[in-house]
Amino acid sequence: KPADVKGIGLSGQMHGSVFLDKNHEVIRPALLWNDQRTVAECAEIEKRAGGRKKLIGMVANPALTGFTAPKILWLRNNEPKNYDKVVQVLLPKDYVRYQLTGEFATEVSDASGTLLLDVSKRQWSQLLLTKLELDNAILPKVYESEDVTGTLTKAAAQKLGLLEGTPVVGGGGDQAAGAIGNGIVKSGVVSATMGTSGVVFAHSDAMQVDPEGRVHTFCHAVRNQWHVMGCVLSAGGSLQWYRNHLGDAEVRQAKKDKVDPYQLITAQASEAAAGCEGLFFLPYLTGERTPHADPHA
Repeated sequence: KPADVKGIGLSGQMHGSVFLDKNHEVIRPALLWNDQRTVAECAEIEKRAGGRKKLIGMVANPALTGFTAPKILWLRNNEPKNYDKVVQVLLPKDYVRYQLTGEFATEVSDASGTLLLDVSKRQWSQLLLTKLELDNAILPKVYESEDVTGTLTKAAAQKLGLLEGTPVVGGGGDQAAGAIGNGIVKSGVVSATMGTSGVVFAHSDAMQVDPEGRVHTFCHAVRNQWHVMGCVLSAGGSLQWYRNHLGDAEVRQAKKDKVDPYQLITAQASEAAAGCEGLFFLPYLTGERTPHADPHA
């Protein structure tokens, strides 16, 4: 029953850039988390910040191609006509929030991955925005993850079959939300997850920053808590690469047996001897992020 739904929380892939114009229409296709085109913009950000270490001091992280800030600068440098139309930049889940509530809002865990959040203060870094010559008016208001960011509009409620006015809370980026689901809400507990990318996620009661920027330090989707995270860009993506390029026999057999080809591939892998007789696979198919940040890997 609609009345049983007391609130809605949102989660989704991080770092992507949804650019909106004055009519709040999408200007161009979003630039996603695994897009590597912003190498020059990362260098520009570090230069404007006064160097890599000073940048890490401002926002707890170095400039990486997947983050949001380099994408905004890329649009400014490469599509100036589109950039001039921008009145709001949203993360993917927060565009859904806008469609549900009519509000421009985000929350601290996802905002951390923009490279524009002062992770220690859990608010936009005006210092870095000034150095990058970006107007903070294009960024949504930042909330804690459990805060109410708006309520369902009449139109959204009708489409969903829910009640107008149903609260919509901040939610969390995919990794932070998944970590809460896995109980990663206290120090000493770590999770490892695999999707297209692979992530190791550790909760922290206090902000801990690697001065070399080899791992990410973000706000957790738990009030006044943080997390440290490492991300390999091609984890499950490597398995997909194997299926597409080396798994022809398995794909044919799976079609014949009416099963998923990954079922056959993983069954074979389970029988391989530990160490695979010295065979190594380096999963650098779409660049790399941590601990060796190299978009050309």
